[in-house]
Amino acid sequence: MPLGFAIVGCGMIARFHARAIGELPEARLVALVSRNPAHAEAVMEAGGVRCPVFSDVREMLKRPEVDVVVVCTPSGAHLEPAVAAAEAGRHVVVEKPLEITLERCDRMIEACDRNGVRLCTIFPSRFADANMVLKRAVESGRFGRLTLGETTCKWWRPQSYYDEGGWKGTLALDGGGALMNQAIHNVDLLLWMMGPVRSLAGFTAMLAHERIEVEDTAVACLRFANGALGVIQAATSIYPGLPKTIALHGDKGSVVVEQEDVLKWEFTPETEEDRRIRERFAQKVGASGGASNPAAISHEYHRRQLADFVEAIHTHRPPLVDGREGRRAVEVILAIYRSAQTGRVVEL
Repeated sequence: MPLGFAIVGCGMIARFHARAIGELPEARLVALVSRNPAHAEAVMEAGGVRCPVFSDVREMLKRPEVDVVVVCTPSGAHLEPAVAAAEAGRHVVVEKPLEITLERCDRMIEACDRNGVRLCTIFPSRFADANMVLKRAVESGRFGRLTLGETTCKWWRPQSYYDEGGWKGTLALDGGGALMNQAIHNVDLLLWMMGPVRSLAGFTAMLAHERIEVEDTAVACLRFANGALGVIQAATSIYPGLPKTIALHGDKGSVVVEQEDVLKWEFTPETEEDRRIRERFAQKVGASGGASNPAAISHEYHRRQLADFVEAIHTHRPPLVDGREGRRAVEVILAIYRSAQTGRVVEL
């Protein structure tokens, strides 16, 4: 019997979840929670289904066919529906960021642990083929001593993006700007590849927008626990928006990934697999990945991540990206904000 999924919050990202759920034979969309009928209608259309629409989470949780609750509310409103779902014995999927403070992240993780349900943080970039191949190279020691990790998210959002969203660009519900909302995917990838951060220093600024409470431009320098150094660049202030990148370097190799394209893959000693990887990723896919348009992303990696979550539920294992993994990126971003505010290096 397919698992019944309910989506709470029917903004743009909920449509990606609906499409992903619709392509999983082990899942079906059985309920929505939204105060906006038009938004709920758009999500049902995206998923190719009809299902009941509720205005209250607790009413939806009375439905026995709901097994999994997907939280797609504004970032600073993830905690309450997630905890309600956990306390009702439902598994929980939460869009990034997990939450906007560590205290709220911890309350969500504790509620899911206490009620014996699985918790997943949505970081679909981990499921892209190029990033999975890169992760295997790290785990197999191909880089030798890791020395430097870099990631960039040099994106563009017009003023209208912040003006029309209501909650976008606010500290109370967005929790931050280019780092917390857009580049958090890059931050997660960098931590996944390089390991935990020991200390960092950061600068943030609001340079190209008005009437927002958060940064549209940020940089940070990191020292990882393994001794390597790192750099993060994040922006929604860079016209026309460039593809995101991650680059790893060591004393035995270098890899540069732009969006889903491998631009450089070089190791010593060279292997036959290295040649095959370069050939496999030689064709540029040309995807914008949301660089200038937040809707211009594929739902394929959402589908892959939700497929992993369904399997985790059935096999009683943790999902590949659980709540604690989601918390790590939030911790680093909040530390960058603290460094920018105090002008000091922050130890983690």
